[in-house]
Amino acid sequence: MMETIPNKTFPEPGMEMTTILVVSDMEASKKFYLDVLGAELFREYGGTSLVLKFLGQWILIVTGGEPTADKPDVSFTAPGKADKVSHSFTIRVEDCQRSYDALKAKGAEFLTPPYDWGPEIRCFFKDPDGHLFEISQLV
Repeated sequence: MMETIPNKTFPEPGMEMTTILVVSDMEASKKFYLDVLGAELFREYGGTSLVLKFLGQWILIVTGGEPTADKPDVSFTAPGKADKVSHSFTIRVEDCQRSYDALKAKGAEFLTPPYDWGPEIRCFFKDPDGHLFEISQLV
């Protein structure tokens, strides 16, 4: 019997990571990610998922789903409460105020204007389902 030698290289060259976001309204999310955030549409699957490329990262936008054979006790659901966040995205920018103005002009709704913390200037906005985004400028 031949022995299997485990691959000890992880991650391997060429691997990429995708973030999955569950949304309640695919059309509103598509409009936000393409028109406001400026993501590139890579692929669309029958109105239930979008594959996007944004700043060198993959984002998969999906509608909710029940458990499957490979995740038997896990359901995908959109965020429930707008004031509760399980994760967020940070976009490092050269000029927080300029980025804020550009995104706001495209329809992004910010929690506050840019706030100067001393070593960092930052502000936050959300997608239609409440997924949180931060724009951050190092000073």
